[in-house]
Amino acid sequence: MAVKIITDSTVDMPEKNSSHFTVVPLTVSFGETDYTDGVTINKQEFYRKLVSCPELPKTSQPSPEAFATVFRQMHEQGDEAVVITVSSCLSGTYQSACIAAEDYPNIRVVDSMNVSIGSGVLAEYAWRCASEGMGLDELAQHLSKQRDSIRLVAMVDTLEYLKKGGRVSGVAALAGGILGVKPVLTAKDGMLAVLGKARGSKKANNLLAEQIRQDGIDFSMPHLLGYTGLSDDMLRQYMEDSKYLWKDHTDDLDCVLLCSVVGTHAGPGAVAVAYFKSSDVQ
Repeated sequence: MAVKIITDSTVDMPEKNSSHFTVVPLTVSFGETDYTDGVTINKQEFYRKLVSCPELPKTSQPSPEAFATVFRQMHEQGDEAVVITVSSCLSGTYQSACIAAEDYPNIRVVDSMNVSIGSGVLAEYAWRCASEGMGLDELAQHLSKQRDSIRLVAMVDTLEYLKKGGRVSGVAALAGGILGVKPVLTAKDGMLAVLGKARGSKKANNLLAEQIRQDGIDFSMPHLLGYTGLSDDMLRQYMEDSKYLWKDHTDDLDCVLLCSVVGTHAGPGAVAVAYFKSSDVQ
C-alpha cells in the first residue's frame, strides 16, 4: 500500500485533490466563539466574518492529541504516513505533530518550512511520490530536500493583518501602508519576509511576475495560485498581467481560496503563487 499523506488545514490545495489527504484542522476564533478550520466554518463564511468583525480573529494550533487521533487510525489500518505541516517558525503545529508521532513508528513528520500553497505544492508532490511507490523514510528525507526548491511569492493589500498577528515587524507594516504601497512577500528560512514593495496593484503584479521569471518554474512539478477575500478579481488581474509566464506551458492553472487561518494573517485582497524553481535557472 502507498504511504498516506497527512497535512494540517493551513496546507492549501485544490479541492479536486482533497481525497488524497487526511487533514488535521487548526482553530480560528472570533471573540469567544471557536471554529474548526474547514469543518465548522468554510472559507466563504470566514471571509464574510473577517470583513465585518471589528477585531482580528485568533488562531490556534492542533493539540498533540488531535494528531494522535489520526495516527491511531493509521496504525489500526496498518498504514504508514508522512505528515506535512506549516512552517515551525510560524506555528506550533509541527511541534504538536512531532509530540504525537513519538508513539507511532509508522509516522514521519516533515516541516514544510512554508505556508499555505507553498506547503500545498509540497504535499501534492508527496502524494505523487507515494503513489509511485516511494517508501516512508525515503519519502520523508526526499521531501526535506525538495522543500528548498519551493518558492512562495505573494502580494498583500496591507501588512496590517500580519502586523496584528505578530508575523511581521511594525516597521515593515508601516512601510507597507504608506501611499498605497503593495508589499510583496516570500517565505524565507521558514519565515515571511518582504521581497519588495510597489506603488499600486499593477506594479506589484509586475514585481511578482518578475520574481517568477527570474526563478523559472519547473512545470513538471506542482504549481498553484491562491487568493484571499470574497472576490477573486485581484487574482484574475494578476493572471492577465502575467499570462506570458504560463501560456506556453500549461492550459489550466489551479487556483484556490486560501484557508481561514492563512486569511486571518494575510487579510483580504492577497494574491499568491507557489512553484518549484527550475533547475535550469541559477
